[in-house]
Amino acid sequence: MDDHLNILYETDALIWTETQIALLRAGQFDQLDLENIISELGYQVRKDKNEVASRLRGLMAHLLKYQFQPERRSRSWANTIDNHREEILGVLRQMPSLRPQLDEYVTYNYAKAVRLAARDTRKSPSAFPAENPYTVEQILDEEFFPGENEKAVEP
Repeated sequence: MDDHLNILYETDALIWTETQIALLRAGQFDQLDLENIISELGYQVRKDKNEVASRLRGLMAHLLKYQFQPERRSRSWANTIDNHREEILGVLRQMPSLRPQLDEYVTYNYAKAVRLAARDTRKSPSAFPAENPYTVEQILDEEFFPGENEKAVEP
């Protein structure tokens, strides 16, 4: 690999990426910066997984707030719930292989979602269920709004 490409990778990622694309299109595979391409692909996978996990965490926090602070329900909360769902479903449409990992992401992120909901509602974390009361299907269901049309577990 050319030292110039490595320097370019460290100084201007956009030009480096465009150069790699041009080399691929031209079939000049021997000139590719393979080490950094592999690094970038790994980074992109981690970024996509983290985005889904982060969106799930935010979505679960809003579902908890929606269910356990009904007097504060607002159109804004419903819109935030919808937006998180749309973003998650958009990533899953592009990368359906992430879907089997959702149970793990939900389990791992539930305690963090409780902390977010507790902070936002000014309630104790113990005011929320110790275990996640929602299935992955409910979490992603565009019609599911806890406390309105389902049987979520109360604390």
